Amino acid sequence: MRRACTILTALIATTVFVGAQENRPASPAGSSATQVAGEWTKSKDAQGKEVERYQGGKWIEITYGRPILKGRKNIFGSGADYGKTLNGGAPVWRAGANVSTRLKTEVPLQIGGKTVPAGEYSVFIDLKETNWTLILSSWAAQQKYDPNNKTELWGSYEYTPDKDVARAPMTLGKLPISVDQLTWNFVDMTQAGGKLAIMWHTVVAAAPFSVTK
Repeated sequence: MRRACTILTALIATTVFVGAQENRPASPAGSSATQVAGEWTKSKDAQGKEVERYQGGKWIEITYGRPILKGRKNIFGSGADYGKTLNGGAPVWRAGANVSTRLKTEVPLQIGGKTVPAGEYSVFIDLKETNWTLILSSWAAQQKYDPNNKTELWGSYEYTPDKDVARAPMTLGKLPISVDQLTWNFVDMTQAGGKLAIMWHTVVAAAPFSVTK
C-alpha cells in the first residue's frame, strides 16, 4: 500500500509539473529597473553600525515580453525584408512580445532632444537595416487583445506616429555571443542618465537619455 501511494504521489507530481510547463507563456514577461537622481548617505543602523543607504532615488522601469530564439538564426532579416517578420504586419516593432513594451519613469527624461515628463509610455522601434529609431509614445496598451478597442494598442498594431513623445537614433552593435531571450536593460548608468539598451541574438542597440531634475 505504501509503495502504491508513493507511485501515485510521483505520478501526480509529474502531471502537475508537465501541466505547469505546458501552461508557460511562449514569451515570458520581463522587466528591468534602475534608480537615479538619489544620493548615498551614511547613517547608523539599530546596532550603531555605520551603513550607506541610497536616498531620494527615482525609479525608471521597462516591462516587456521576452521572445526566445528557439533555434532561429536570421531573425531580423535583410534587404527589403529587414524587420518585416518581427513587425508582423505592424508599422513598427513592439520590441518585445504580447503586451506593448512599456517604460515607466518617476522623473522627467531627455531623449532625442525631447523632454519626456514623468509617466508611462509605450516603447517601439522603427527597424531599418543600419538605422534603428527608439520611439516613446503616449499610446496606451491593451492588456488583452480587443479588436474593438481603438484607444489602446495591442503590441504595435494600429500604431500611428501622432502620439509620439520622443524619437531617438539607436547605436547598433554586434555582440560576441548570442542572447537567446530578448533582453532590455539600463547600461552605462550615472546619476545624470545612461542608455536604454535592447539585446537579442547577436545584436545590441542603445539610445542615450539624461535625467531632468
